[in-house]
Amino acid sequence: MNASLPLPPLPEVQPRPLPADALAALQQRFGAQLSTALAVRQQHGRDESAYTHVPPPQAVVFAESTADVADAVRLAAQWRVPVIPYGIGSSLEGHLLAVRGGISLDLSRMNRVLAVQPEDLTATVQPGVTRKQLNEAVRHLGLFFPIDPGADATLGGMTATRASGTNAVRYGTMRDNVLALEVVTASGSVVRTGTRAKKSSAGYDLTRLFVGSEGTLGIFTEITLRLYPLPEAVSAAVCSFPSVDAAVRTTIAIIQTGVPIARCELLDARTVRAVNAHSKLALHEAPLLLMEFHGSPTGVQEQAELVQALAAEHGGQAFEWATTPEERTRLWTARHHAYFAAVQSRPGCRCITTDVCVPISQLAEHVNAAVAEADQAGLPYFLVGHVGDGNFHMGYLIDPDNPDERARAEALNAALVRRAIAGGGTCTGEHGVGLHKMAFLRAEAGEEALALMRAIKQALDPHDILNPGKILTT
Repeated sequence: MNASLPLPPLPEVQPRPLPADALAALQQRFGAQLSTALAVRQQHGRDESAYTHVPPPQAVVFAESTADVADAVRLAAQWRVPVIPYGIGSSLEGHLLAVRGGISLDLSRMNRVLAVQPEDLTATVQPGVTRKQLNEAVRHLGLFFPIDPGADATLGGMTATRASGTNAVRYGTMRDNVLALEVVTASGSVVRTGTRAKKSSAGYDLTRLFVGSEGTLGIFTEITLRLYPLPEAVSAAVCSFPSVDAAVRTTIAIIQTGVPIARCELLDARTVRAVNAHSKLALHEAPLLLMEFHGSPTGVQEQAELVQALAAEHGGQAFEWATTPEERTRLWTARHHAYFAAVQSRPGCRCITTDVCVPISQLAEHVNAAVAEADQAGLPYFLVGHVGDGNFHMGYLIDPDNPDERARAEALNAALVRRAIAGGGTCTGEHGVGLHKMAFLRAEAGEEALALMRAIKQALDPHDILNPGKILTT
């Protein structure tokens, strides 16, 4: 890896003009489903990233069907107009920013659960369906969809970024749970990839190619997903530790012992303090693990007892159990709000985040180094992690108008990523590349792999209209 990994620059903004003929054709086709109002465009031109000065898209189309998506892309292709898919705007790496101008294609109205096959443990949804909406639709069948990135993101956005979240240690990521797709390509044609069968050896795996492509290769209009039976018994526990290192080493012991833990989340003391203030909790303000166990009543009890013993060996104390659904929901809601709790702890700030994933054996080393560097830099920060699978997040809270703070945060981010890649890890475990991690992707994958990715992009999107300026540097 290049030892002088560069800091991620601000995005190069080169909006392409929206031809008057293109706008007229879009208005004729979509009528009230198209908006050029500034407030609407601004809403669709920002996300949760630290980028604050990118112009909004030039128009917004609210798609309501596959035909709408195909027609919008077909018209955009005719005039070489960029198209940026939009879900709910919760991305963290600048995925939906209109750095080349164009139209934002809002898929939130495509929000129907199209079919549920309980015997096959599958469901087919439109891209605007959120994970909570899907779970509400299948709960009465004794089923659930486990991928849980925290925000109530759309399943289209989660598929586009190959999301994972708190349950990934047991249930995998979107890569493991998307069986089939309906995709609108850059020409406006509609293709289907995959089937509802659990496996296939038929041809290239186009489904996996599109999952994680961040809207740069195609736009999803239907997604077929795996479902799982609701566990017979669920128990959650909170355990405090004398240090972040002790909590991480407990996690490593849990995984290496083979405990089938469903969730294992790390919060440092700063984050616990912010969560307490935001969610009106009284958690002990020390590093903690928030864990959940799924299975039979006997199995859950055995898992919990073993984990409690492992935690005690590393100084774990104040083990608290949450066995009722209400108690568990309150704890996990607080965890999911950790990002917003941290941001609100410094009013007016923006957050520069990272989410490296490293081999589990190296987790303590990487977390300790990241914490030591952040403490030395003197910037406010928070630490959370899906540490059961080696994925952790540092969030640096900066004044967006202070270039020095931004530079220090980006230097911390680059150092953390540099170590992760050198140790056999990745620059992003679940956020995706977007704008912010393009230089890091080059360092991780190398020029030959990037050239192959560019060839795929060129083959599927020869005029570079699908979310241009993301993932791949030119």
